[in-house]
Amino acid sequence: MIVVTGATGNVGRPLVELLAAAGEEVTAVSRRPAVGLPAGVTHRQGDLADVDGLTGLFEGAEAVYLLVAGLGDELRPREIVAAAVACGVRRIVFQSSQLVGTRTDSVSHEILRAFEEAVRESGVEWTVLRPGGFASNAFLWAEQVRSARSVAAPFADVALPVVDPADVAGVAAAALRDPAHAGRTYVLTGPLAVSPREQVRSLAEALDAPVEFVAQSADEARSRLVRFLPEEAVDGMLSVMGEPRADEQRVSPDVERVLGRAPRPFSAWAARNAPAFV
Repeated sequence: MIVVTGATGNVGRPLVELLAAAGEEVTAVSRRPAVGLPAGVTHRQGDLADVDGLTGLFEGAEAVYLLVAGLGDELRPREIVAAAVACGVRRIVFQSSQLVGTRTDSVSHEILRAFEEAVRESGVEWTVLRPGGFASNAFLWAEQVRSARSVAAPFADVALPVVDPADVAGVAAAALRDPAHAGRTYVLTGPLAVSPREQVRSLAEALDAPVEFVAQSADEARSRLVRFLPEEAVDGMLSVMGEPRADEQRVSPDVERVLGRAPRPFSAWAARNAPAFV
C-alpha cells in the first residue's frame, strides 16, 4: 500500500490518480475532507504536525509520498520519518524544492533541508524530488483574469523553466513504484524558460481571449502576495523571480530521464486549466 500525504494538492491529487490507475492500493492523506478521489482509494484525515497520530496515517504502508504543506516550520522531520519507518514503510519519496540546492542560505528552506537529511538517514529506500517553480502558481492570477482580463505581475521578462505539477506527480509515481530510483535526487523543471509575460500570453491563447499584462513593481507584488502566503515564502519567491541564479534558469533533464518524454510546457498546463480562469 502507498500513502500519499498532501493528497488533495496540485501534485498529490494527480499522483493519487496515477497510482490508482496503475492498480496500486492507495491511501490518500489530507488535513481536510477529500472529495472526488478515484474509486478504491482510501482516505485518512490527519496532519503531519500531530506526531501522536502518525501511526494511524502510515500504518500498513510499504511506501510513502511525503509532502510538506506551506513552510512546514511547525513540523518535526526526524519524528515524522521515524514514525513511518516504525510502521514498516520501506520506501520514502520526499517532495523538497530546487531552492534547497540553489539557495543554501535560505532560512525559509531550512525545514526542507532537515527533512532531506532525515529521509536520507532513515535506513530505508529514499528518493528526493526538487521541483522548481510550479506552473500552477499562475492560479494566483485567476481572479484577476476572471474579473478584469488582466494580470499584474513583477519581473515581466525574467524567464524560469516552471514545471507542471502533473509531471512532478509522474516522477513521484515512478519513484514510489520502482526501486531503481532509490538514492536519487531529481531536479524537476519544465522544458523551457518562460517569463510572466509569456505565461500570460499562453493563458490568453488557451482562453481564446485577450489578457492584458500589467507590469508590477516588486513591492506591489509583495504587498499582494503576503495576503495569501507567509512573508518568508514571498520574499524567497520574489528573490528567485527577480534575480534567478544560473541553475534556477537551467532546464533539468530529470523529468525526461524518468518519464521517457519531455516535460510539459507551460502552454499545455494553461490549456488544461483554462476553465479555472473563466
